[in-house]
Amino acid sequence: MNATRSRLRKFLRPAAAAGAMLAVLYLAWPPQRPAGPAPAPPQADHFAFVRSMEGTRPDGQVKTDSAERLLVDAELGYLFDYYLAGLGEKDLLAVRTEIERELDRRLRPAPAAEAKRLLASYLAYKRALADVEGRLPNSADMAAGARARLAAMQQLRPHYFTPQQIAGLFGGADAQAADTIARLELAADRSLTEAERQARVAALDQQLPPALREQRAAPTRVLRLEQSVQQLRAQGAGDNEIYRLRSAALSPEAASRLAEVDREDADWKRRIALYQAERRQLAAAAAGPSPHRAQVLRDAYFKPEEQRRLGAYE
Repeated sequence: MNATRSRLRKFLRPAAAAGAMLAVLYLAWPPQRPAGPAPAPPQADHFAFVRSMEGTRPDGQVKTDSAERLLVDAELGYLFDYYLAGLGEKDLLAVRTEIERELDRRLRPAPAAEAKRLLASYLAYKRALADVEGRLPNSADMAAGARARLAAMQQLRPHYFTPQQIAGLFGGADAQAADTIARLELAADRSLTEAERQARVAALDQQLPPALREQRAAPTRVLRLEQSVQQLRAQGAGDNEIYRLRSAALSPEAASRLAEVDREDADWKRRIALYQAERRQLAAAAAGPSPHRAQVLRDAYFKPEEQRRLGAYE
């Protein structure tokens, strides 16, 4: 089971999940894109804005309507938050400048100007929110603390955004947060029997918007699919059969990605087996492999970034 979960991390995108710690993380950090494949954003350039972003591309599919008016939705917030995550490696002025450059690359002048005005409001809101959060009382009740923070955010937003902007930027995230808090409160309610608690959880599930319901169900569905894959492999199923199963359950694109994960895992296991066999031979031939010979052996099978994982196999 743990191996299956580890393999799925390469396929599944982050998703909000019920549970105490995840609720705190969800309410403390910007909302994440829903689980499942997302369209690739436009390629900007070949250089990461900060070192921690190497190997990534900016989040957020910033769009306009048929009249070239900016569409204010969660995707715009994803773009802002992607670059704001670089604070600490770059100062706020550099981060803001880079966001504005990205907006200019993606949008025509009029919607880009509108997006920049919204960015100014977004940054002012974030600064004010930090001040408000600093004044919130500590609460031993996790659900109560999370609800207080959500209420503080909602009360602050009208000072910086129109109702339409609030709905576009934060509507989906607020729905997720409210649902997670409700589940926390149910989990902590000792007056309920287990049957009553499960019935109320089921009622919450039914109240979820279809997109959010799908988001919550996707990780479990894929996990169960991979358990079925393991059973089929144990029965002798080949790669083509596995691909057809995944393609029918998910999509051809998802099946191809999971097949690539399979190939990478198989290649890793093959190299680990060869490496361990040669390492045992070196150990048997002398008092033990010298540091130099051990490093030569590592370099023969693994890239430098892969070698950080070898401690568990040595």
